[in-house]
Amino acid sequence: MTVTSIGWLEAALLGLVQGLTEFLPISSSAHLRIIGPFLPSGLDPGAAFTAITQIGTELAVLIFFRKDIARIATAWLRGLGDRAVRKDPDVRLGWLIIVGSLPIGILGLLLQDAIETYLRNLYLTATMLIAFGVLLGFADRTAKQRTTLAQMTWRDGILFGFAQAMALIPGVSRSGGTITMGLLLGYTREAAARYSFLLAIPAVMASGGYQLYKSFGVAGPVAPGPTALATVVAFFVGYGVIVGFLKIVSNRGFWPFVIYRILLGIVLLAMLNAGRLAPI
Repeated sequence: MTVTSIGWLEAALLGLVQGLTEFLPISSSAHLRIIGPFLPSGLDPGAAFTAITQIGTELAVLIFFRKDIARIATAWLRGLGDRAVRKDPDVRLGWLIIVGSLPIGILGLLLQDAIETYLRNLYLTATMLIAFGVLLGFADRTAKQRTTLAQMTWRDGILFGFAQAMALIPGVSRSGGTITMGLLLGYTREAAARYSFLLAIPAVMASGGYQLYKSFGVAGPVAPGPTALATVVAFFVGYGVIVGFLKIVSNRGFWPFVIYRILLGIVLLAMLNAGRLAPI
């Protein structure tokens, strides 16, 4: 009998993978895309499922960084009516998060069909895993690590935004793209990682909300119930990953993730060439 949908246990597993990989610079969308063919159903959960489950991990960000978010939001709102407050770095940071979210929002709408179809080709995913793994390694090795978030300029904020937009291609990684850009621009590892979390909030919540609206009443590879379960699992797992990731970054840098990305990309190419996986 042909299976036409992903079940509850499979959805829970996908939520676990989403929570484990969303904040690491290894691409959660790539992992969800790769793991699909190995599930009992053999189905790709799809771009909509990925976007919706990311709401769970972003809720973890909202809770973990609630003090930073409240401080930035309060300063930004005060800056709207008080010129003296506008010199506060948190006011600028609030505007930079808004401006930096525009590239991925605009490109996401313009490239929507491509994102849901040929950009999910596993040959492309494998290539992005390796290429951006090498780039992350180069950035981590050569980074000056002098700049903090309080020193962020408008130029840097826009560059961060375009780096995040690269994550529309599975294999790049939202956090990997922004962290790599931050290191290349001279930011500290922790500053680059923290900003990648903050910058992702508007884009991920908007994308997930849009996919929820778009998929309402439409049959897909994952039913609403299992999707909700996956989102809850992603939230709890993601919260724990944030804590561990920031400790790893501070003490060991990004090389464990660089090596993992390159090895995963090579294994994926080998499986594709051997016919063990279909590219689409």
